[in-house]
Amino acid sequence: MGENLTLPVPETLYGTYAVALAEPIADPGALVRDHVARHTAPPLRDLVLGMLGSPMLTLDQRPAADFPPLPADLLAAYGAAASSLEAVSSAPFVIAVRAAYRPGRPPAHEWASRAVAGALGTATGSPVVDVFTPQVLTPAHLARSLPGPDGAVRLTDWMLLPHTSGPDGFFVTTKGLARFGLPELQTENVPSDLVEPWGRLLNGLARRVLDLWLDALPAGEQPLTVDIPETVSVGLQDIAAAQGADDPLRHEVSVRLRLDPGPALTAGDRDRLEPLCTSLFGGRPCR
Repeated sequence: MGENLTLPVPETLYGTYAVALAEPIADPGALVRDHVARHTAPPLRDLVLGMLGSPMLTLDQRPAADFPPLPADLLAAYGAAASSLEAVSSAPFVIAVRAAYRPGRPPAHEWASRAVAGALGTATGSPVVDVFTPQVLTPAHLARSLPGPDGAVRLTDWMLLPHTSGPDGFFVTTKGLARFGLPELQTENVPSDLVEPWGRLLNGLARRVLDLWLDALPAGEQPLTVDIPETVSVGLQDIAAAQGADDPLRHEVSVRLRLDPGPALTAGDRDRLEPLCTSLFGGRPCR
C-alpha cells in the first residue's frame, strides 16, 4: 500500500477517423468550417476551428483503394449495422481525419478529429469509423460523445470493454485508455458469472485511473514519466460517472494494479474478484 507505478508519457497522441464517401467532396475543409461554425458550441468550436488551421489536423481524401481496407469483421463484432457495413465496404472514396496533440487536458487530438469526422459524416450522410476502436459511430453516438460547454464526456463513449473466453475464464480488457496515453486495463481468468459485475467495476476503475493520470500531467509541461498509485480506490460514483450519471452512494473498494509488458495495467487477481464485486455491489443489481 502507498507505492506508485511509474508510467511512460507518450510524446504525441493521435486521433484517427475515416469517413466513407459515396462521392468526393470538392472542399472538405470549407465544408467542415461551415458546419462546425454553425452547429458546434464553444469552447469545442474554437478548438476545432483552431486546429483546422494548423498542421495538427489533416484531411486526406483519396479513393478508398488507396487506403488499407477497414476491418469489416471487427466493425460487425463491435455493433455496426449491416447497412453501415455495406456503405463502408462499397464506398469509392474515404477521407482520413487525423489530429495530433500532447497528452493531457483537453484531449484535443480526439475531440477535434471526432468533431471534424462527425461534421463530414453529418453533412454528407456518410458513415464515420473510429479507427482506434474500430467502430462505426452512429450520429447519436457522435453527438453524445463530444464535450459540451463544461467539457464533460462519458468515458464509455470513448472506450469499449471486450472480453474473450479462455480455458480458465475470460480475458477482459479496456480498449480506449490508450487514446489518452495510458496502458489499457486488463484482467485474466475472470469467471463467467463475474464478467458483468467485474466489467462494471473496470469501467469505474478506468475513469478513476484516467483522472489520476490527467491530474499527474503538469499543464504546459512534457514529462517523460508520471506516477500513479499502485492501489486505486474505485466506487459506485466512479462507475456511474463513467456513464455520465450520478450515484449517491460513496461506497468504494481498493484494487491493486500491476504494470505488465505491452504495456498493460493488470487489475485484480482471480481469487480477489468475487470479494471485490460482492463488497462493492452487495445485493444491488449488476445491470
